[in-house]
Amino acid sequence: MIDGKEVLLRLGLAALCGGLIGLERERKDWAAGLRTHMMVCVGACLVMIVSAYAFHDVLKEGLVVLDPSRVAAQIVSGVGFIGAGAILFSKQGTIRGLTTAAGLWTVAAIGMAVGGGLYFAGAATTVIALVILWGLQPLEQRYLRRFKQATLRVVVEPHADHAELLQDLLKNDDSPVEEMIFEKNNEELVFELKYNSRNLDNLEALIHDLRKHPKIKQVFWSK
Repeated sequence: MIDGKEVLLRLGLAALCGGLIGLERERKDWAAGLRTHMMVCVGACLVMIVSAYAFHDVLKEGLVVLDPSRVAAQIVSGVGFIGAGAILFSKQGTIRGLTTAAGLWTVAAIGMAVGGGLYFAGAATTVIALVILWGLQPLEQRYLRRFKQATLRVVVEPHADHAELLQDLLKNDDSPVEEMIFEKNNEELVFELKYNSRNLDNLEALIHDLRKHPKIKQVFWSK
């Protein structure tokens, strides 16, 4: 049977590992931040301890066969519900929170490792997770910036001269349009144009002119 000091060591280490990863998410103001990651990690650790050591009195009878891996499997599937709560779907169809959900799943695995006495595995995974979440982010942003598209969304009155406006939107040869979406209803007309983010230097003048156009209601610009 495991003693009290070892239980405290495992729970404390799980709280520390989960807290380190939670701090990285906390600085981005996610709902699943420091306390959530710590609770998931400590809870998974405790479940592993219970699974491994709580049934020794029953096993002494020789009539019960215990499979601790079944409890571990339930942790892996159960933490998915928490991860699903961290994923957000916007009206524009974008998805946010997948990294946080994956972090919660990883934190649960760290807690399981620490609860099972695999201290090095839990600590090493914590370090690797922090490198992935924190250290690789600047490199990822620098790389993806080369391929990311910028979006110009123009909301126009329904009775505007569409052909003339479309010609104005497409006249900038230095920043060619890679994709265009056209939407129309009784109240407004919407042009959504996507540009390569590497060639945006000459679009400021276009946006400035569009905002002065009497038939244009709104201009949204996102990079």
